Formats: sequence, C-alpha cells, structure tokens
Amino acid sequence: MKRALIIDDEPLARMVVREYLLNFSQIEVLQECNDGFEGLKAIQQHQPDLIFLDVQMPKINGFEMLELVDQSPAVIFTTAFDEYAIKAFEAHAVDYLLKPFNKDRFNKAVEKYLAQAPAPATTHKHTEELLEAANSPAQHERIVVKTGTKVKIIPVQDVIYLAADDDYVSVYTPEGSFLKNKTMNFFEQMLDPRHFVRVHRSYMVAIQQITRIDPYEKDAHLAILKSGAKIPVSKTGYVKLKQVLGI
Repeated sequence: MKRALIIDDEPLARMVVREYLLNFSQIEVLQECNDGFEGLKAIQQHQPDLIFLDVQMPKINGFEMLELVDQSPAVIFTTAFDEYAIKAFEAHAVDYLLKPFNKDRFNKAVEKYLAQAPAPATTHKHTEELLEAANSPAQHERIVVKTGTKVKIIPVQDVIYLAADDDYVSVYTPEGSFLKNKTMNFFEQMLDPRHFVRVHRSYMVAIQQITRIDPYEKDAHLAILKSGAKIPVSKTGYVKLKQVLGI
C-alpha cells in the first residue's frame, strides 16, 4: 500500500484528486492539507510515499515547502502554474497535472508513479534538481528557513549578508542568523545581482549594507557593514563590487 498526501489550497481541487484516487486501491490518502505549512507538518508526521502538490499556495508555495523537507516523497504536481515554467522541471518530478486536468490524464500520472516506484534516495535527488530548475518569483523575494519545528520567512530586504557554513549557508539578518540547506551558488543565482554581490567564495553581501571598503593585506579588502560586521572581499569580489557600485 502506497501512502499519499494531497496538498492544495483549493478544496475543489483536493476533492477531485481524492475522487480520482478511488480507482487506485493501492494508494491510501492519509491527509489533505490546504497550505504549505500544513503540508510540511503532515510530511514530517506521516512520511508518505507520494504527495499531490499545488505550486501556488498562500503563506509558502509548493517549492518552498519542498525545500524544508529533509527526505522528500515522490511528487505529482497538480497546478495552474505556467506550463512553460513547468517544462523546466518536468523531467525531475514524477509528473505534473496542469489544471484543469481530466481523469484520464490523472490516471496516467498515477500509473507512471506506480511503475517507477522510486527509492527514497533517488526521489530526494530528483527533488533537489527540481528545486534548482524551478523559477518561482516568490523565491526571489524571500528565504524560507526552519528554526526547530517552526518555519520563518525572511524577506530578502532584511538580509545583511550570507556566509557559507559547511553544507549550509548562514543568512544574517537584524534578528540573528539562520541556517539554510543550500549552496552559495544557489543564492548567487536566486538573489538580484543589482542588490547582492558575492564578494568572496564564502560570502555574499547586500550592497545597501556596505558603509565602506578598506584595504586588507595583498590584493584583498574588507567590506565594513552598517551592522559593524567585517566581510572579506577577494580580488575577484572587489572587481564585482566596483562594477555594481560604479567606481
């Protein structure tokens, strides 16, 4: 028996998925969730094999919810999200259903899942690739992190700087620092280069937070921030900074 969750903010959409699943006795629906917060909690509680996931939801969207899951289940998207954007990650999800979808199309997606039955490790890898390929506008405006059992949404305008921290990135804000299980390369692609510059292989800085740039050792500099933090600036990073600042 495969265990599934339905995560969608539209009651009618959840009802359609549940109704169509009546044809698949080998799939049990454990719970319906109407937003990403509920979905995250349900995934942690039930550890399902499969989720039917909407992309555009209030609070946090489907992509952001997946980022917070340690071991993601298989994903079938049920979404009105732009078809062109979906094509970018089509190969990495089990399937996607573009609303409104009919029963035949739904059956094909579920049969595809049952035929693949991906192992958890493979599923997690595919989800990581999916998140790298997805390009949701909301993800350029905020960073979603977990702090214990809670979820915190950080607007990008509150970010002072980011620092590599082993397999994580520390996001520094006026409220403190928060760990995100992403790479510096990810943030370099995600954040607006007009406002954030990678000044060092281990640091990205919000331009508006810089008060001055001081020389430091050979071919290196220090960016002094409003908070008082001193961020190392490499030779390459200094060139980037000058380009953005127009100096």
